[in-house]
Amino acid sequence: MDAVRRRLAEERAQTLRRLADLTDDYGAVVAASRDTNADDEHDPEGATIAFERSQVGALVRQARRHLEEIDAAERRLDEGTYGTCERCGEPIAEGRLEARPVARLCIDCASSV
Repeated sequence: MDAVRRRLAEERAQTLRRLADLTDDYGAVVAASRDTNADDEHDPEGATIAFERSQVGALVRQARRHLEEIDAAERRLDEGTYGTCERCGEPIAEGRLEARPVARLCIDCASSV
């Protein structure tokens, strides 16, 4: 299980770096929209800035959700339920956990969601 903890720690570090980069990107997009007098409705550039702001915001939310998934995986490790499907109770295949260490469901259950 030490290898799993290391992998989750790597996932956390990578996600935190991505979140920091995205936060910087979001700040740059907001600053760019402040520096221009873009009217989202009438200025062709306004729509682009609004789209970029929305897209970066969605990526920030996704990274935060991934951090929550990492926290949940670490709790499952502590509780001894890591690697067990939350729906059917069967073991989650090693390959799935290797590809997605935060997986809560086995492939069969995940494909039926």
